[in-house]
Amino acid sequence: MEEASGNAAYYFVDRHRARLGDKTAFLEAGGRGRTLTYGALADATDRMVGLYRRHGIRREDRAVMIVHDTVDFPVIFWGSLKAGVIPIPVNTLLSADLFLAILRDSRAKALFVSAELLETVAPIVDQAEDLASVFVVDDAAGDHLDFQAELDASDAGSTVEASPDECAFWLYSSGSTGRPKGVRHVHSSLRATSDTYAAQVLNIGECDTVFSAAKLFFAYGLGNGMTFPMSVGATTALLAGRPTPDSVFSVLETARPTVFCGVPTLYAAMLAAMGDGRPAGCDRLRICISAGEALPEEVGSRWKARTQVDILDGVGSTEMLHIFLSNAEGDVCYGTSGRAVPGYELRLVDEAGRDVEVGEIGELLVNGPSAAEGYWNQRDKTRSTFEGAWTRTGDKYERREDGRLVYCGRTDDMFKVSGIWVAPFEIEQALVSHPDVLEAAVVPSDDETGLEKPRAFVVLKSGVAPAGMDAVLRDHVKERVGKWKYPRWIDFVEELPKTATGKIQRFKLRQQAGGAQ
Repeated sequence: MEEASGNAAYYFVDRHRARLGDKTAFLEAGGRGRTLTYGALADATDRMVGLYRRHGIRREDRAVMIVHDTVDFPVIFWGSLKAGVIPIPVNTLLSADLFLAILRDSRAKALFVSAELLETVAPIVDQAEDLASVFVVDDAAGDHLDFQAELDASDAGSTVEASPDECAFWLYSSGSTGRPKGVRHVHSSLRATSDTYAAQVLNIGECDTVFSAAKLFFAYGLGNGMTFPMSVGATTALLAGRPTPDSVFSVLETARPTVFCGVPTLYAAMLAAMGDGRPAGCDRLRICISAGEALPEEVGSRWKARTQVDILDGVGSTEMLHIFLSNAEGDVCYGTSGRAVPGYELRLVDEAGRDVEVGEIGELLVNGPSAAEGYWNQRDKTRSTFEGAWTRTGDKYERREDGRLVYCGRTDDMFKVSGIWVAPFEIEQALVSHPDVLEAAVVPSDDETGLEKPRAFVVLKSGVAPAGMDAVLRDHVKERVGKWKYPRWIDFVEELPKTATGKIQRFKLRQQAGGAQ
């Protein structure tokens, strides 16, 4: 097996077969309640090699995964790596049109789809010209192939030899503001994130149980729920359904994880739902982490007060695979994104590419071992994002005297008021610090003279009436961040538009703001 050690599946799966074969690697919280040991995972992924061989799917062919977070997901993902087939996990909440666009763009030969999603996918499979085999996961397959039956009928194969620099898998960016981009990652990137963030920030250990409400189909969840625990032989609790406060509380109570991974929106919703008590199942939590968007200071502080557990707010991207900038245990400063994760270098630069001074705002660039090798079939975008060893993040930050970085917003979200740059996130933090506010998002909107001013979209907590709240919140923002930064307009909404990963879709709010003028 040693000859295949450049293949990430050897490090994360095969090497655990002898010592940890009987240990639970994955457990389904709710649903069918299945478990998967490290030994069973190794055997099933061996049969994936045979499954691909039987169906004529060859090395470097692509396999799209529209699969819920169940024990089938790691079997398909790691089995694909063993066979040299490139798995492409995609957002399970996309529309049929976007699924088709990804199937066509990737020229996938195989599709794995959870049975619950087959109704959405079935009408478009015949339109994907390169698609040869459709495997239905976890239920009756109908006119398609039954994944479990095909796996059971396949002989075991060996993990193929692979270079650490060989393309291993793709992830598609959200596509919330344009065409989805296929981000290509190499085998060594998976271990790079576990050797840096997981080992040196999260301090992951074999005795940990990890629960990631963030799904496996995107980079943050893939690290949380698969590579990080599997790097040390830990256990992962999986939730197939939507991560609502109630469903997450249920998993915390039944699985009793030591590490919980969420996003700011979910933490805020859980705080609003938990009342005054500490949720059952939090007694074993030693740490929580957050990414996807910057964590508001108010949310982090309230979570720590309620649960006695810190949230390590961090920053990552699909292009860098996981978190490269983070707070750390014993070094948490809410309202900041912390410092560079060991193994990564960071720069803040102005529009001319010059490093900015302390206290100035610049775009964040990162250099580290987990960077993608580029986008699929988007050369211009690859060249503008990946500049030698450095990757442009599109995020604006300010560096404090103590070296910590403070999030200011996406490059496209920043705007000027009275000639001074405004960071929407700063205003949003001020708004959510009010006890009656659940969520807030700020975008620019033109006043009667055509000048840009802040416009806020606010979700109030249950039972709070909007009458009179606009004046209250304007005064609150003036007191917290300055009189000139207050939102000139406040729109009270029932919810904010978000991607499946919990990111606010500010481009939709900008469209609404334009229509409201």
